[in-house]
Amino acid sequence: MKSMSCVLLLVTSISLAAQNPAPSPALKPAEISGMYAFLREGEFVEVDVDDQAQVTGFISRYGESDADRGAFLDHLFTNAKLEGNKLTFATRPVHGISFEFKGTIERGTGKTREEDGFYVLRGTLTQLTTGPDQKQSAKSRDVTLKSFPQDAQLSPPRAKD
Repeated sequence: MKSMSCVLLLVTSISLAAQNPAPSPALKPAEISGMYAFLREGEFVEVDVDDQAQVTGFISRYGESDADRGAFLDHLFTNAKLEGNKLTFATRPVHGISFEFKGTIERGTGKTREEDGFYVLRGTLTQLTTGPDQKQSAKSRDVTLKSFPQDAQLSPPRAKD
């Protein structure tokens, strides 16, 4: 009877562990700093997090209006916060357009930091547009923004023979 109870306890423990996996280790601020792909090829978000979890950064994107089509426009973060893995930021308007992001920073599918998507920003991106009449419109979409590969040159490159 005693061995049956032990077996039942073991099976129950294994079942509960499978249902409630251990939480992933906390993300270190310095590790998540870097560039993330934005909406179009060539556009990106730069996120910089210091050791006190203070966030700075910007979005660099192509202009879309007749006056700035094809030019790179940098939208600096005005308000950004990281609490655990929850990230929010808002940008300054450039040519009547600003952005807000509310979401998380998570481990992605990349196996190493040298691969796309080691980390991802996942959440809701809202584009705020102020027209010539000073009326503002908002367009929101769910996004998953993948990190760019990070150079990991911990040792100098070897000379080729």
